[in-house]
Amino acid sequence: MDCQQTSDLSHYCAGALAAPLPEMVQQKTKLHVLDTLAAIISGAHLPGGRAGARAAARMGGPKEALSLADGTLIGAPQAALANAMCAHADETDDSHVGGRFHPGCAIVPAALAMAEVGAATGAEFLRAVALGYDVGARAVMALGVSGANTARFSTHSIGSNFGATAAAAALARCDSRQMAHALSYAVQQTSGVPYWRRDSDHIEKAFDFAGMGARNGVMAAIFVQSGWSGVEGVLTGSPSYLSAFAENAQPNALTDGLGSRFEIMQAAIKKWCVGSPIQAPLDALMVFVTTNGLTADNTARLTATMPDDRLHIVDDRDMPDVCLQHLLAITLLDGGLSFASAHDHARMKDPAVLALRKRIFAEPSAELTAAKPPRQAILTAVTTDGQTLRHHTRAVLGTPENPMSTAEVAAKAHDLIAPSLGDTATNALISAVLAMDSMTDIRALRGLVCPAKSAPTA
Repeated sequence: MDCQQTSDLSHYCAGALAAPLPEMVQQKTKLHVLDTLAAIISGAHLPGGRAGARAAARMGGPKEALSLADGTLIGAPQAALANAMCAHADETDDSHVGGRFHPGCAIVPAALAMAEVGAATGAEFLRAVALGYDVGARAVMALGVSGANTARFSTHSIGSNFGATAAAAALARCDSRQMAHALSYAVQQTSGVPYWRRDSDHIEKAFDFAGMGARNGVMAAIFVQSGWSGVEGVLTGSPSYLSAFAENAQPNALTDGLGSRFEIMQAAIKKWCVGSPIQAPLDALMVFVTTNGLTADNTARLTATMPDDRLHIVDDRDMPDVCLQHLLAITLLDGGLSFASAHDHARMKDPAVLALRKRIFAEPSAELTAAKPPRQAILTAVTTDGQTLRHHTRAVLGTPENPMSTAEVAAKAHDLIAPSLGDTATNALISAVLAMDSMTDIRALRGLVCPAKSAPTA
């Protein structure tokens, strides 16, 4: 069996905590950590977050890692599960197009739990998070999935599982051989079927995308840290990870560019706290609102032309934050979109919203599916006085081609965190995360994310 890819990946992961990140990569990693913490804190009040916190509290465990939802110390796998469920309790968290998954919602909670257990420094935590993005994305890329509808297994679950395992095992101080064993347990825990689109409560989806991978990753790290052995050379050959799960196996993708191409640089932070395919239409609609004075009253027809491989994810859905037509309607009615309005289930039945939705249409486009950069959209509006407006969003705000600034990410985080922590505590948390590389013990975050609890450090 050819074990080279497994060996090379294990060696790289084992050395990741000692290898400083390039400055640009470190700064980008801080932004993704901040964005994920904001998703956790805001998601703690949503059904998926509450469900994760309840289950984690029941499982309990040693008081070694913080559940941000309720400020209690519980076992590391349980804390990772709870915080990850909060992070993807809705559509606030980041994404990675090439890796076909949401990295931060699983990787950051897994890394945070293991960093707390080992009293890691802020710099080590950031390196582990960046490593998780590298491994999670490459694990999916190696599957050779040709399209969103061809995957037999959920890439969102698989990327999260491998990314969380790499980050957690690095923080468990695994050497190369132990890392190979941790990857073996990642393979054995690989699972997920992409029927998550049918989840109307965003609870199982939170588990599929985030909670399962975060828990699995921490468990794999703890297994090996506890002296468990494992099988080596498990990623390629037959039987292996790729022989079991790949559509068109690309084994070289597992290690291609390690150390020089950091996948966190290709991850996107959302401007809008809604499903990823809706970002581009909302960008375009706000151009009409702010530049052309478009309102609900003067809109005769609104058409969103979308990539045909992902329109179905957001077309006339029954959850407000992933329903294209609903979000376009309330944005027109309100002149903008907030976290609260995007998650207001009652407005799904609002007569004014429903009336406007009758004038909003979606059209699939194979050309936009093939277009680069991905996730483009064309929005066309016909006004009541006969004007036709057209805007093609090519580079969505928050994507690698049009990244959000530090100030923009901080502003988004403030909007999400302040309702829970207040302005003063929120500003203190944001400042601490943006200076995380100088933090000597990651457990200093505990008193910042749960100030009212004065969370202990041991």
